[in-house]
Amino acid sequence: MILHHFGNEGTIYEGDAIEVLRGFEDETADMIFADPPYYLQLGNELRRPDESRVSSVSDEWDHFSSFGDYDSFTLAWLGECRRVLKPEGTIWVIGTYHNIFRIGRCLQDLGFWILNDVIWLKSNPMPNFRGRRFTNAHETLIWAKKSKDSGYTFNYWDMKSLNDDLQMRSDWLLPVCSGSERIRDGGKRAHSTQKPAALLHRVILSSTKPGDIVLDPFLGSGTTAVVAQSLGRKWIGIERDASYVRLSARRINDLSSRRMSSETAPSLSPHPSRRDAGRVSFGNLVESGFLLPGQFVFSRSGDKKAMVNADGSVSVNGSRGSIHKLSAEMLGRERANGWDYWFFYEGDELVSIDVLRSRYRELTARHDNIRGR
Repeated sequence: MILHHFGNEGTIYEGDAIEVLRGFEDETADMIFADPPYYLQLGNELRRPDESRVSSVSDEWDHFSSFGDYDSFTLAWLGECRRVLKPEGTIWVIGTYHNIFRIGRCLQDLGFWILNDVIWLKSNPMPNFRGRRFTNAHETLIWAKKSKDSGYTFNYWDMKSLNDDLQMRSDWLLPVCSGSERIRDGGKRAHSTQKPAALLHRVILSSTKPGDIVLDPFLGSGTTAVVAQSLGRKWIGIERDASYVRLSARRINDLSSRRMSSETAPSLSPHPSRRDAGRVSFGNLVESGFLLPGQFVFSRSGDKKAMVNADGSVSVNGSRGSIHKLSAEMLGRERANGWDYWFFYEGDELVSIDVLRSRYRELTARHDNIRGR
């Protein structure tokens, strides 16, 4: 096992997940996010109608000899995760129809108590090229606490704020990684199942507090670590593939220098609201990387400023609320339109945040055109 330290923020353990977990002390993590092997059982190469090969998950780490072998593996790593989870901690596990139901049973058999299943609806899924089944357009996340009687963290108001003051639902419409977010190595996808950072933003923001320890036993390309660190959480990652460890380290080291500018595209792909694809909330801009937590927005004259929070609210002199509420306070009115009041610096120029909403819609439309909608 090799350790890779990143200051006080986090550590990557390069080694086998189960073996590394066995060396951890009891009750180490506040929250666990796990994206384990799917055991896709792919028998043949998948090809498009023009006979070009489709990039799919054919990695060695996804191979198991049988369902029994996969179940034994699942019970082993989940059992260790339950031991290292703090009494009021929670675990998130993501999977497809190939494995999520087996994982759900293992969770319950080990004593976990399921709180929610969340559906990640992919706004740009890969088509079913053979035309013999429905297009696989979603993955399922199971959110569970340590036992039936355990307490747990759920930041309800953060989720509501992120969703433009509407209660967050259990179906999340988010795109798969593409464009600038998709990490590539030599022109090829660096990781076959890279998850979008917007997905991890919701997971971590919803169920942890600043300073909490987030554990990912299958770190992969490092998205959990990058998002946890950007949200002020500490993190622990486990990854056995040295190339993925190098990839994660590069992303983590680049995190502190990442800044929004007029020349750079957002770090995360945008996604439309399921209720109304035309509606864009301020929270959408934050979780999609158009504005970063800790960044400031300003009044038109520049004499008033507010800090952007991870949940899509803003803060001014100890007062916290939506862009509309805080702009009304600044103007001494009962109501105000925050899209008209707040600006951000792009270079040396103050630009209306409403411009970002337009850019968000443009990129959303671009994704729709690519999908042929």
